[in-house]
Amino acid sequence: MAAPVAAVAGFLLLRKIIRIVIKTLLVVIVVAVVYFAVTVVQVWLTSRESDPQKSQAIVILGAAQYNGVPSPDLLARLQDADELYREHLAPLIIATGAKEPGDHYTEAETEATWLKNNGVPESAVIQVGGRTTWQNLSLAAEQLKQRGLHEVLIATDGFHEDRCLAIASELGLQPKPVPAASSPIKGWSTFPYFMKESAAVAIGRVIGYSHLEWLHDVS
Repeated sequence: MAAPVAAVAGFLLLRKIIRIVIKTLLVVIVVAVVYFAVTVVQVWLTSRESDPQKSQAIVILGAAQYNGVPSPDLLARLQDADELYREHLAPLIIATGAKEPGDHYTEAETEATWLKNNGVPESAVIQVGGRTTWQNLSLAAEQLKQRGLHEVLIATDGFHEDRCLAIASELGLQPKPVPAASSPIKGWSTFPYFMKESAAVAIGRVIGYSHLEWLHDVS
């Protein structure tokens, strides 16, 4: 008689534990979904902000280049940076980005060449060659801090601004967004980029942006 009673008690206990585990998992999933949804909205709202005010430097986040020729995406960022420089909003430009295997030029070299060909003095451009957003901004921050500079304008695509601003702030800079006005990535084509950036921001806030190296983005 004792054995069946113990078996029933054990079954009821197991069922209770399973229910608790399922409820806990459901709560975790709901919280994660809400957290991600809020992050998506924040990333989207930041992408719509533009604050081109007087600063100490402009940081161009690298994007694809083809044998020294800027991709349309990179060109949009360069054109904005060039305009900001000509409006005397900052006297210095940080060109960022490394190169992919087989490339002859880094993204930073391509940016610097384009700027030079458009009349920006070589002395006004500094090149750093990171392979990720964190690396690019970290290297840029080193160069800026050596010169006692902290106020920067971040020239990149709108969907990329939120993460860049967060990283730059984490590195001790005072960043302002200037999303590329003529970016070729528009409309529904931005959807996967917003999803990727939202995931990176959501995870980066929890584990720290410096630990997102595994995401290896060409930004």
